[in-house]
Amino acid sequence: MPEESSPTPHAWRPARFMVIVAHPDDADFGPAATAARWIDEGSTGWLVCCTSGDAGADDWRTDPLELAALRETEQRAAAGIVGYEGVSFLHQPDGALANDLALRELLVREIRTFRPDAVLTIDPETVFHGDGGVNHIDHRVAGIAAVDAVYPAARNAMAFPWLARDGLEPWTVRRLYLSWSNKPTAWVDVTTTLDRKLAALRAHASQIRQPEALEGRIREWAREEGQPIGVEAAEAHRVIVIEDDEDEGPTHAHDPETEGADGA
Repeated sequence: MPEESSPTPHAWRPARFMVIVAHPDDADFGPAATAARWIDEGSTGWLVCCTSGDAGADDWRTDPLELAALRETEQRAAAGIVGYEGVSFLHQPDGALANDLALRELLVREIRTFRPDAVLTIDPETVFHGDGGVNHIDHRVAGIAAVDAVYPAARNAMAFPWLARDGLEPWTVRRLYLSWSNKPTAWVDVTTTLDRKLAALRAHASQIRQPEALEGRIREWAREEGQPIGVEAAEAHRVIVIEDDEDEGPTHAHDPETEGADGA
């Protein structure tokens, strides 16, 4: 039996990418260093938060509207550190996020408006983080909602046709990048951008009680994920290729003449 080859640093880079997560701070705990590296290399990124994190407090007397406003402010500051072109908040209920048609339409609107080559989200199949924790249900719901919006809805002309009538034509996302996956297939070298991820996380002051301890854990996780490709720091992703391309480069091509009605 031939030996399996060792993984190499992931080199494909989208010209435009969108990160879809449940809460403010999820993207910064997730693929922020990958996003920062891509942006430094010329990509344009956009962040979508399905909720505003209005349930993210330990004190039940907290005003959820005030908390939501604070967390949106923190996320905008963090997004500026990473370098996203902008942030969208969909104002769905924190702790009760549902993968329904209403959320799917909102996500399809975002995708067709921004027209990304790749979408990054949380792996919806990750229920447990190894033996060390449970993945928040909102994270999993945001992940599968993003997947369902990418395929087939965003590329399907018959999905939400009123969007097309408003000028938002179908759009084909070429790849999905799934963070916090138990089955990673690609490792991005983030040695040069890990500090930006940490700076973005520090912007979420309402959520992070011990920033120094967290920074140590993040650096250790990045070091562990860098080991398979022999670098100081990496972020691991499960990559789903929806539309392959021979030159392994970004493209915005969408040709309905060569695709079926469902984009297949």
